[in-house]
Amino acid sequence: MGFLDKAKQAAEQAKTAAAQAADKANDAVEDVQTKRELTKAYGELGEAAFKLADSGAITHAELEPQVTRIRELQAKLDADEAASAGNGDAPAPTEAVEQPLSGAGPGAA
Repeated sequence: MGFLDKAKQAAEQAKTAAAQAADKANDAVEDVQTKRELTKAYGELGEAAFKLADSGAITHAELEPQVTRIRELQAKLDADEAASAGNGDAPAPTEAVEQPLSGAGPGAA
């Protein structure tokens, strides 16, 4: 086998290894995306289940601790927001005002 044949073979092996690495990377990206979608779906299911449990449409002993915890957390947020609004701690809305940059503009040299 000549030098050029060996070089071609090495190039083919490198190309194959690169393609395999790219396939593995693509698979990993797809797995991460699928896991994100799954997490989102669980969250949506949880929110729907909470709404149903909170309204009394569904009941189950295993749901009660989570429903109670969500109610407590929501009450805490509501109380914190009410306290902030009552004390004037809430940040005032700001309005963006355009100001010319120094030295900029039609008459700037």
